[in-house]
Order: sequence, then C-alpha cells, then structure tokens
Amino acid sequence: MQFGRTYEEFTVGDVYRHWPGKTVTEYDDHLFCLLTMNHHPLHMDSNYAEKTTDFGRNVVVGNYIYSLLLGMSVPDVSGKAIANLEVESLRHVAPTFHGDTIYGETTVLDKTPSKSKTDRGIVQVETKGYKQDGTLVCVFRRKVMVPTATYIKERGGEQPGRPELGEQ
Repeated sequence: MQFGRTYEEFTVGDVYRHWPGKTVTEYDDHLFCLLTMNHHPLHMDSNYAEKTTDFGRNVVVGNYIYSLLLGMSVPDVSGKAIANLEVESLRHVAPTFHGDTIYGETTVLDKTPSKSKTDRGIVQVETKGYKQDGTLVCVFRRKVMVPTATYIKERGGEQPGRPELGEQ
C-alpha cells in the first residue's frame, strides 16, 4: 500500500481520487463538536436546528468535513510529508448533513524544489470534497514539504522506525 509520495512522484496536473468515502453520522458530528468545544446549537441541538434555521436540521460542523478530507488525502499526498506548511485557503461551499457520504479528490497544482535543502521540495495541492450526489461541499489548498527519494534512502528507507520482526 502506498503511503504518501516523494517529491519526484508528484506531477503537476495529477488528480488523486481518495477512496473509500465516509458516511457522516450524528455521532461523528457530535463527538467532533464536543472534542473541539464547538457547542453551537446548529450542530448539536436538533430542535433548535429544526425550528430556527434555514436548513431545518443539524448541519455537520464544517471543520469536521475539512479534517475528514485532509485525512482522506494522507495516503496520496502527505503520508511521507516532512511538514504541512500552510493552508492557503479553505471554503465551505455547501452544507453537509448527517447521513451524507463524503468523497475527496486532490489535484497537484505546483511543485518547487526547496531553496535551502536539496533533499526536499514543496508541493501545492487543492483538495475538493463532494457529497454522494456530486455536490461540492468543501475546497482547500495547502502546501506540503515532502522528501526526495534521496532523503528517504539516507534515513533508512520507507519505514526506518519499524522494528524487524523475528520468528516466534
């Protein structure tokens, strides 16, 4: 299984379709809200949402959708990252509701070698999230510092911290 890419493996224009999708449950939404101390009733109180909002039901907190899409992109984009450098933009385009399934895809926008170290580079990507019906719900751009193949080799390969397993 691939887990991230080296600088050389990124090509501007490539699109990675992240799979599988994730169906968002009420539990997911409420747990994220509780963990992040976001107690807005739009996300937590179905009576409030039903009676006083334009949506008539709870809306999934947008930062959960962003976090979900970011996580979905790790095996394709940042699994080998040295650092996530910047989130340049983040837009929540349409609401997500309990029961919606989120799918993501990432496009490589640009790549530049590091100016200070030859064993790494910066990759700029845009990730888009869609609901099961194709509705765009979230878009964000970020820059990721990734290693070159030389960096990986000089540090012991793909999994340098993994212990060698012996026969039992």
